Amino acid sequence: MFNIRSLAIRLLALLIAFTLHEFAHAFVSYSLGDRSAGTHNRLTINPLAHIDWMGLLCLFAFGFGWGKPVTVDPRYYKDPKNGMVWTAFAGPVMNFILGFVCIFFYYLILGFIPSLYYTGIGSFILDLLAQTAYLSIGLGIFNCIPIPPLDGSKVLFSFLDEDKYFRLIQGTPVLSIIFIAILFSGVINAPIYHLESSMVSLFSNISMKIMGL
Repeated sequence: MFNIRSLAIRLLALLIAFTLHEFAHAFVSYSLGDRSAGTHNRLTINPLAHIDWMGLLCLFAFGFGWGKPVTVDPRYYKDPKNGMVWTAFAGPVMNFILGFVCIFFYYLILGFIPSLYYTGIGSFILDLLAQTAYLSIGLGIFNCIPIPPLDGSKVLFSFLDEDKYFRLIQGTPVLSIIFIAILFSGVINAPIYHLESSMVSLFSNISMKIMGL
């Protein structure tokens, strides 16, 4: 049954998770000396600058997806390979931070203003926080998979020589086929769901301990 409220919450959660993920890539790359992100208008939290519509559709349909890749030029980094690693790492880290912040405020509201849940705006905010936490953590985990073009490949392959590193992270037709096959086979659904649930539980326990709940 079509539910406009649930659709609105899911769409907002997706836009928040994707936007901050890609903004983190752009911000770190810019901080390391590469001005490409500014030139291509990626140093913004405007969702329209960061959304890849196919990636968004896949997240709706399959539970995982991707945003529009941030253009980076590692030649501007003092250490090109390490600069790429930190730039890639920034996206998933931002998703995990966002997930924790959403969970923290979810329990903060429930613990100290529980009556808010029984109001229309309050229940909307709490559901949005919960949905954003799950989607953001799931997005971060998915992007840690070490297959180009995902961020995990740029981190895992960092032990390679610089020439091999940059050639490999650009991807090959074979790696692209593997990526698509994994994406649509559903083989990663269970592992991602397990890791996602474990991180949500961990962040929930930490949040409740901080608040003494």
